[in-house]
Amino acid sequence: MSEIKFPTEEVELPSKGLVYPEDNPLSSGKVEIKYMTAKEEDILSNQAYIKKGIVMDKLLESVIVSKINLKDLIIGDKNAVLVATRILGYGKDYKVEYDGDTQTVDLSQLDNKEFDESLITKGQNEFSFTLPHSNTPITFKILTGYDESKIDKELASLKKINKSHSPELSTRLKYIITSVDGDSEDKTIRKFVDNYLLARDSRSLREHIKTVQPDVDMNYVTDNGEEVEVPIALNFFWPDF
Repeated sequence: MSEIKFPTEEVELPSKGLVYPEDNPLSSGKVEIKYMTAKEEDILSNQAYIKKGIVMDKLLESVIVSKINLKDLIIGDKNAVLVATRILGYGKDYKVEYDGDTQTVDLSQLDNKEFDESLITKGQNEFSFTLPHSNTPITFKILTGYDESKIDKELASLKKINKSHSPELSTRLKYIITSVDGDSEDKTIRKFVDNYLLARDSRSLREHIKTVQPDVDMNYVTDNGEEVEVPIALNFFWPDF
């Protein structure tokens, strides 16, 4: 039997590849993926993957044809690949429940968010920002799959120590911030976040990140005119799951 070649499509990444080093294939701004098959449905129903919270990653590893490392993807680019995979697998129409009603979202109409390209130095995932209230200069990065994995492990470890304590926001900020006043030592960043980062500055930083963070605009307008975010869960890929 001759080898069957599956049809593929190219996904345009929201980042346009600008945040990746030039020697990384993701710097092309595109990722090639194949259409889902029964193999991918097996992945989606794999209880071990679901329990470990890695089912989406396993799915993408299976459908991505390009020679990339999945964990190199920033979160917004990963979201774009997830949406494209869903459209190729089950079509553009996605039914969601909102306020007691069933809404149909046309996933093909979701656009990439506009972001300020002038703030990006091509090939670098690092940005400068001065915290407006403390006037402290910092640098920060957009989180990748590697960072998300480290954050999840750290939070899991902290939960073992104190089950009622869940410092998710401060932990994420410790990975987002890459230097404080020119000091990139990890202990300096952690001490700053825990003891000196004002809540007002933390909020300003998170708002600023939205202006430079490439992503898919997952918002849609409901039948009654409200704008809400498209939820991504297992049934995003398997409507009858």
